[in-house]
Amino acid sequence: MKTINIKGELLDLSYPVVMGILNVTPDSFFSGSRKETEIQIIGRVAEILNQGGAVVDIGAQSTRPNSTLLTAAEEIERLRFALPIIVREFPAAILSIDTFYGDVARFCVEEYGVAIINDISGGEIDKTMFPTVARLNVPYVLMHMRGTPQTMSSLTQYDNLIQNIFFYLSEKVAELHLLGVNDIIIDPGFGFSKTLDQNYELMASLRGFSVFDLPLLVGISRKKMVANLLNISSEESLNGTTVLNTFALQNGADILRVHDVEEAVESIRIVKKIESYKF
Repeated sequence: MKTINIKGELLDLSYPVVMGILNVTPDSFFSGSRKETEIQIIGRVAEILNQGGAVVDIGAQSTRPNSTLLTAAEEIERLRFALPIIVREFPAAILSIDTFYGDVARFCVEEYGVAIINDISGGEIDKTMFPTVARLNVPYVLMHMRGTPQTMSSLTQYDNLIQNIFFYLSEKVAELHLLGVNDIIIDPGFGFSKTLDQNYELMASLRGFSVFDLPLLVGISRKKMVANLLNISSEESLNGTTVLNTFALQNGADILRVHDVEEAVESIRIVKKIESYKF
């Protein structure tokens, strides 16, 4: 049974859970996810939780291709506004912070009790991240990416896409284990340093990630792999997102990171109902 330790309580992932996205930034790629005022932030967290989301993933820095890179201090300043509001209004909520800075991770965990660190860079952008997570003793989302959000679009040449990703993640898992990090969540990194075709090759290979015997997070919500394939906008990509989330659930996903929580929760209920009749 896959579990992660959330402040001394085990979160059971044998039944998949939804991580709802809250962006406290003006420049995230999907306009519907941007929340900057107190009323907007409270409304979004309430929506995530009321619709069945288990985790609220808070991002203060856009990681879309060619986004502007904030410093850790700038990221903390945005979170210094948002986190007190969330903790005050939703003290029991499980919070995740989407950051690649060790200082931001430390600030969020130590000051506001954030429970999970979600790092798109696999500890590559800030080399203090791994030892920081080890000291904080919180679950860590390990994602595959090359370069930075500013350079990743040009770093899509692989000898063998799936083998390269598996090797990268295997090395990182071993490094984290040596530091004493036990709660690791694997994220294949859809949309990060991968072409459209590579994203779909990765999706087709999703079941292979079971070799890690670690929780698997899939985040494809309204991304370009949906919009560009179907020649639509991110605002029109909910149906395509739901199709991919359903496929991911059938192939081992334990956590769905999404903008549209209600639809993802419904996908889980339907897939699990079908699976209950498998003999």
